[in-house]
Amino acid sequence: MMQVDALAISAHPDDVELMCAGTLIKLERLGYQTGVISLTTAELGTRGTPEIRKQENENAARIMQLSVNKILDIPDGNVQVNKTNKLKIISQIRDLRPKIIFTPHWQTRHPDHSNCSHLVREAAFLAGLEKIDTGQPQHRPAKIIYCMEIYDFIPSFIVDVSETFEEKIKAMQAYKSQFHNDSQEHNDEGATYISTPEFLQTIITKGQYWGHKIGAKYGEPFLVREPMAIDDPVKHFSGHRFAGLL
Repeated sequence: MMQVDALAISAHPDDVELMCAGTLIKLERLGYQTGVISLTTAELGTRGTPEIRKQENENAARIMQLSVNKILDIPDGNVQVNKTNKLKIISQIRDLRPKIIFTPHWQTRHPDHSNCSHLVREAAFLAGLEKIDTGQPQHRPAKIIYCMEIYDFIPSFIVDVSETFEEKIKAMQAYKSQFHNDSQEHNDEGATYISTPEFLQTIITKGQYWGHKIGAKYGEPFLVREPMAIDDPVKHFSGHRFAGLL
């Protein structure tokens, strides 16, 4: 049984690369075990096929140096918050026993992403209840951490991903069927929001924007619902890179 420290759960292959790949790569370099679970094969996607997406997903996982990478069988376009799907996520959480889980913020453009957010939050809580029997020991992650997509929010914290942002872009570009690239392989397929040449620049600009907020070149913003405890405010804030700048 492979256990991970940080697990990202998203609706489709390529979602995590957009949301928090820089942070996952940074955590792996810090010595943590990282993993990704995609709920669907993205079989309804305009570009590519489930088989192509699976291969691209494996290529991206190698770039990100993931310890665990899985794609589940929940239907694309129908990620429902129901008992069956909750049990699937509960089983994965109990198997992998992550300390933290990254998932999309619940207010987002794609209904599957929003439902994924609610599904993960409920399953993570229920995974800690002993009387829900999956044949596994119960486990509840310490924190659910929400990732930013199209709609902005005020972050609880921002991770400096300056040293891993280049690898984040490489992981994104592993999805040649989905994002713009110089090859002609998928250019005859339908255009989507993320397949335009401008989309990559949007990701770079957002990374620079959130990095600027913390005095870094690139950043990834996150939100947690609960207040965060700080045991030593003097040590915490005096060591901040913006200390003394009021």
